[in-house]
Amino acid sequence: MKRNNSILDNLTTTIIMVSLLRKLVPPSEFRKFLGAVVVIAANAGGAWTPIGDVTTTMLWIHGQISTLQTMKSLFIPSVVSLTVPLALMSLTSEVNGKGQDSPSVMASEQMAPRGQLVFAVGVGALVFVPVFKAVTGLPPYLGILLGLGVLWILTDAIHYGESERQRLKVPQALSRIDTQGVLFFLGILLSVSSNLEAAGILREIANYLDAHIPNVELIASTIGVLSAIIDNVPLVAATMGMYDLTSFPQDSEFWQLIAYCAGTGGSMLVIGSAAGVAFMGMEKVDFFWYLRKVSGFAFAGYAAGIAAYLATHNLHISTTLAHVPFISGS
Repeated sequence: MKRNNSILDNLTTTIIMVSLLRKLVPPSEFRKFLGAVVVIAANAGGAWTPIGDVTTTMLWIHGQISTLQTMKSLFIPSVVSLTVPLALMSLTSEVNGKGQDSPSVMASEQMAPRGQLVFAVGVGALVFVPVFKAVTGLPPYLGILLGLGVLWILTDAIHYGESERQRLKVPQALSRIDTQGVLFFLGILLSVSSNLEAAGILREIANYLDAHIPNVELIASTIGVLSAIIDNVPLVAATMGMYDLTSFPQDSEFWQLIAYCAGTGGSMLVIGSAAGVAFMGMEKVDFFWYLRKVSGFAFAGYAAGIAAYLATHNLHISTTLAHVPFISGS
C-alpha cells in the first residue's frame, strides 16, 4: 500500500484501502485500528515522492526539491515513520491477536482485462509526469494533461458504441471532480502569495523564527506538528514564501525535512490530513478515539522518522536506487 501511495495521492489510497477493509474485515475495534494504520501508511508513503502528496508536489514544482534526491533522502524516514507505529501497536492488547479472529469474506473477483489496461495506463501516466518534466523542461501540469488525453482516447476507443458503459469514459469522470476542493486550494495559494507574501508578513515571520529558533530541524519539525492542526497546504505555501532558494538551496536539509514533516505530521490527529478525514467519515471514527488510541503511536513514528533522516543525512547514508540519468537533475 505504501508503494501505491507513492504513485497515488494519500486521499485516493485511503479511500481504496478502507473500502477493501470494509469487505475483508467485519465492523470491530480491530478494523478501526487497521484503518488508522492505512492513514499513517498513506501519509508516510506520500512523503517520499514528488507526486505522492500535494505538499511534496508543491515543493517539487517550485524547485525546492528534486525527484531522485527526495526519493533517496526520504525513503528510509518514511519507512521508519510507518514501521515504528506498527511495531508499537502490535504490542498492545487491543490489537495483538485480533486479526486471527476476523473471517475472510473476500470474493474471488477479477478485474476485467479492459479495466486492467485503463488502470495500468492511468498509473503509468502519473509515473510519467516527473520524467516528462525532466526530459522536456515543461511544467508538470502539461505532463498530467498529456496523460489525461491518452486516457481519454483509450476509454473512448474501448467503450465505443457501448451506450451502457458511457459512465466509464473520461468526460463522465471529469464531471465528478470535486470543484469546490480545487477552488479551496486555489484560494489558499492565492491568499498566501498575493496577501501575506506581498505584505511582507511571511518575511517577518521568517526573521522571527530565525532569531528565536535558529535550528532549522526544529523549525521544520514544528511545522510538521502544526500540520496536524492546520491544513498542510497553507503551511507549506507560507514556508515557501518565508524562505526562498537563496536562503535554502534546492534539496537542502530544510526543504527535505519540510517535505517529510508536512507529509507525515498530519497523521498525529485524524483531522490533520485529507486521508484522516476520509477515514473518519467512512468508518465513523470519533476524534477522541483516534487521539487516545492512535495519536501517540503516530507521534512516535513521526519523531523516529526525523531521527532517521538526521542520522542518514549526517552519516551520508542513502537508499540504493537504480541510476536514472534523466531524472537526476529534475
